[in-house]
Amino acid sequence: MNVAVIGTGGWGTALGVLLHGNGHKVALWGRLPEEVEPILAARENREFLPGVEIPKEIAVTLDAAEALRGAELVVLAVPSHGMRPICEKLKPFLSPGPPLVSVAKGIENETGARMSEVIAEVLDTDRIVVLSGPSHAEEVARGVPTAVVVAAKVPLLAATAQKAFMNERFRIYTHDDVTGVELGGALKNVIAIAAGTCDGIGFGDNTKAALCTRGLAEITRLGMALGARQETFFGLSGVGDLIVTAFSRHSRNRGFGERLGKGETREHIAASTHMVAEGVKTAKSVWQVAHRLRVDVPIAAQVYAILYEGKAPKQAVRDLMTREAKPEFRG
Repeated sequence: MNVAVIGTGGWGTALGVLLHGNGHKVALWGRLPEEVEPILAARENREFLPGVEIPKEIAVTLDAAEALRGAELVVLAVPSHGMRPICEKLKPFLSPGPPLVSVAKGIENETGARMSEVIAEVLDTDRIVVLSGPSHAEEVARGVPTAVVVAAKVPLLAATAQKAFMNERFRIYTHDDVTGVELGGALKNVIAIAAGTCDGIGFGDNTKAALCTRGLAEITRLGMALGARQETFFGLSGVGDLIVTAFSRHSRNRGFGERLGKGETREHIAASTHMVAEGVKTAKSVWQVAHRLRVDVPIAAQVYAILYEGKAPKQAVRDLMTREAKPEFRG
């Protein structure tokens, strides 16, 4: 297939390399010369994915029309806060035929829209597939065995993406719960920030295990309120992605939280890194959506308070631990 990968971050680069290895003709598009030109010069994304060679057959370009010309599959690998403006930029060059695969894990601020909803609104299409699951770019690009899930409302679209991406090191399962798969990937980032905060404070394994377990309960509760199925959150895009994001050394969200736990502010951390921790913006969306739906999300609420209200992390933990006593499962 002719595949256009939109986004020259670590994930877009890793998927471009993977798809090329699967025999596809790949074009990798980036919007900034300061990102694209060094990749062209070195055939390596030294800023986001150092040490991984980008084969010369992959066309790396600043020209959106060139990248999308003849595309039979389009992979949207941009941060969630950039999805709407990037889709608007691509719209004049995008034909109505190819499936669009969203690999972004976030929820839009103010609107509370999932990425597939943003794509559908801007590009006026329902040919959308969501790819999610425990999959750090650093490992996927190096062929570390990985399993993820692709979800679409139309089974044929999910099957098309499955066939395009799957190989002996990158296993793909299909799913029809687009809402659940998408929310699992987005909401776990907020819990991962909380897990990292516990690391930064210096708490132990007991704390993180409890936090992730209760965090999964929050993810499931809010997800079901938004129309997802409960069992989806016990799959790869739910508990699977939560595990890797809360514990991995590669995790941007866990790392962001660790620095919060050590006393740094959101503004200082963001200014000191070019990496995007999706959970930072998603925490605001989660707080907005949960408040509107009156869904109880105590951990996410404390993450929001730390990030946007200046609450001390240790006080946030104390407030969580001293909440009213209740049963683990409600009948």
